[in-house]
Amino acid sequence: NQITGSVVIALDTTEREQREALRREFSANVSHELKTPLTSISGFAELLANGMVPPERVGEFAGDIYKESQRLMALVDDIIELSRLEEETAAPETESVDLYALAEETLASLRPAAERRDVTLTLRGGEAVVQGVRTALQELVYNLCDNAVKYNRPGGSVTVTAEKRGGETVLSVADTGIGIPYEHQNRVFERFYRVDKSHSRQLGGTGLGLSIVKHAAAMHKARLELWSEPDAGTKITVHFDGQ
Repeated sequence: NQITGSVVIALDTTEREQREALRREFSANVSHELKTPLTSISGFAELLANGMVPPERVGEFAGDIYKESQRLMALVDDIIELSRLEEETAAPETESVDLYALAEETLASLRPAAERRDVTLTLRGGEAVVQGVRTALQELVYNLCDNAVKYNRPGGSVTVTAEKRGGETVLSVADTGIGIPYEHQNRVFERFYRVDKSHSRQLGGTGLGLSIVKHAAAMHKARLELWSEPDAGTKITVHFDGQ
């Protein structure tokens, strides 16, 4: 009945605590981002239901409801895609994907939006094949190009380059847009982080695009490089090493 020794167990819970903090932050951000368009939709619908909208303005209110619902759907789609990338447990099926062809398809789909904003789209380089998950690479290319168009200026341009360079495959998207202030550049890949919240919402941004880019790049062990000058433009380069 005497103590002859002792055992001390030390558990490092840092990672678990950090994950819990991120989940709490994510839940709070999601709630806020979902509530904003839902509040608008509810308010417009209530006015219509109570007959408080003049007949000549019914179309305008219906248009506002449609615009907010589209924003809500885009947000939900981005949340689903981000969750899919984060929770990928089984090894995803990979295939040979040509980033040049992928960029060509993406720019074709964004051309109408670019023309509305008077933004010129240019694709350079050539065949740039990597081994990867096609859907994730599509999201990566689309979000980079979509941001470059959205945050550009009238008369601006977007230049996408896909090429083999030395021992790596490189994709870069450069624009002549508003740029990112230096103090925000190390945070733009965070979920829901916006440099200018009002401007981003006005353009229909969800705040998740670059976070999706970051996770898609991490899935392919690719390295992200950001260059930006306020009022001069932004260039984001993705380096696929050894491919």
